[in-house]
Amino acid sequence: MTGKTTITTILAGLAGALVLAGTAAADPAQSKALVDAAKSQGVVGEQANGYLGYVQPTSDPALKAAVAEINAGRAALYREAAARNNVTPEAAGASAYKTVVEAKVKPGEYYTTPDGAWVRK
Repeated sequence: MTGKTTITTILAGLAGALVLAGTAAADPAQSKALVDAAKSQGVVGEQANGYLGYVQPTSDPALKAAVAEINAGRAALYREAAARNNVTPEAAGASAYKTVVEAKVKPGEYYTTPDGAWVRK
């Protein structure tokens, strides 16, 4: 199995974990709901590096905490995948975006192109 195939397999198996990763708050469903609502409102979007980002600035501390928790969980998954596949965590995050996250962006939500520009699906 090649490195690319292995990382794709690992990341595909972690698709559900990417959504909830790092939401160790008292109510993980609430964190996910906050992020999902922010995505539908165009405040939060998916970045080509595999992390959530802010399309618009926010001062909502609960949303900031939810985004930070999910991104921390994703970072841990990317480090794990990177170590197993002898790639950088950045490469693992970009691969996760291409193989798992990109297809899950819903119409009306935002994502970044590889050059960092926000685009609405």
